[in-house]
Amino acid sequence: MSVKIELTNYGIKRIRQGNPLIQEEDLKQSIKKIPLEWVEFVDNKHKYVATGYLGKQNKGFGWVIDQTRRGINQDFLAQKFQQAIQKRQVFFSDETTTAFRLFNGEGDGFGGMTIDYYADYLVISWYNQTIYHFQKMIVASLLQVFPTAKGLVEKIRFKSELLESRWLAGEKPEEPLIVMENGVSYAVYLDEGYMTGIFLDQKEVRGRLTEGLAAGKKVLNMFSYTGAFSVAAAYGGALETTSVDLAQRSLAKTQEQFEVNGLPLEQQKIIVMDTFDYFRYAGRKNLTYDVIILDPPSFARNKKKTFSVAKDYGRLIEDSVDILADDGLIIASTNAANLSIKKFKYAIETALQNKKVDYQLVESYRLPADFPASDFEESNYLKVLFYTVKK
Repeated sequence: MSVKIELTNYGIKRIRQGNPLIQEEDLKQSIKKIPLEWVEFVDNKHKYVATGYLGKQNKGFGWVIDQTRRGINQDFLAQKFQQAIQKRQVFFSDETTTAFRLFNGEGDGFGGMTIDYYADYLVISWYNQTIYHFQKMIVASLLQVFPTAKGLVEKIRFKSELLESRWLAGEKPEEPLIVMENGVSYAVYLDEGYMTGIFLDQKEVRGRLTEGLAAGKKVLNMFSYTGAFSVAAAYGGALETTSVDLAQRSLAKTQEQFEVNGLPLEQQKIIVMDTFDYFRYAGRKNLTYDVIILDPPSFARNKKKTFSVAKDYGRLIEDSVDILADDGLIIASTNAANLSIKKFKYAIETALQNKKVDYQLVESYRLPADFPASDFEESNYLKVLFYTVKK
């Protein structure tokens, strides 16, 4: 291997403690041009530490892939994919769920890419330019261990002139492709930009709703996207659901999700509106809800304002309390990797204290089993907290 890069003592210590993420400050020298090849990371005596690569993405500056010096090739990758598939046999054998994460980047030992399974179709996401450089070898390894895949689509999630989504192999499914999760059907579109129509990491939370957590209750689903939480709640016996999202497309997409489950639209309200505007509207109309679901994007911008989980989540909680029925439930969720569970909890509970209500944390969820995390906090990015609130 030709490229050797020296790490700082702190960088080496982090790797040896099990953290595979390389940060720019872990490198002894500044890198003018990122090498599009595998890299040997070494110490100040040029002794081998690990093999990996450098590639800028939102989490950091590169990844450690191996510490045994065996070399990264098609067989190495095939073994990684085989191990990941083996770990998920419980999902493959579950007839009520046909969509899940097949390979979760660093959590499965290879940072910079993920692979999702949708009823025999695969969606591979690339998070940096370097890993994409090895696309052909990675795809060949994947199809070697998963020859039954009907088709493969890729998502380019780094800054690039390439199309953000394109078909790589096999046949395209008839769309919408209907997948199942906890017995509920969801309409997905595998080749429509970055998103498919469902966030697979929320399966356990949707599962609670499917089981009847909101049975007989009025549910408000904010930042509803395609209404997946609303559909799960209605399937589990919710009296009515209200889905609110600013995106115009959310209306037709949410209607479709109810329709593929044969759920009547009469008890479902779908509203295209800014979330904070809807809180004000609901307050003026004296509307109240038994369950309010908050799952905003980490950061969002519209013509009038910006929203950031780190600074604005407390306001979401306070506005929710105003229209929450007594003894109501708030399901507070975020996928912001840079916000720790401790800070997230603090933001929610400070807001609840500001509203002078009694509250109790009754359930919490992190990433499900098909989304294994690595040994650093940002890897386990999902945080979902259920609070009961007495006014």
